[in-house]
Amino acid sequence: MANTALIQVRIDEDIKRKTDAIFADLGLDTPTAIRIFLNQSIRREGMPLEVAKPQPNAETLAAMLEGIERFPKRYKNFSEILSEIDEELAAEEFKV
Repeated sequence: MANTALIQVRIDEDIKRKTDAIFADLGLDTPTAIRIFLNQSIRREGMPLEVAKPQPNAETLAAMLEGIERFPKRYKNFSEILSEIDEELAAEEFKV
């Protein structure tokens, strides 16, 4: 028998429950799925999946672009933006 090593990882119970169910549906147990992941890492000499920062969905991207159009100038911090919005809202109240 090959030499073996023990890996212990603490994981959120909800994540474990959900992944156990997914792997069981695939006919695997979680330790086997982890072994597959590790073996694929060896084969690829890296992560066997894409690791990247999340990209905004269309709705978020539209809101970001709207913000750029509405506030084309640069601000020192978020509080400065909020102050300008408050001033605009106060000015609109007096237009009624």
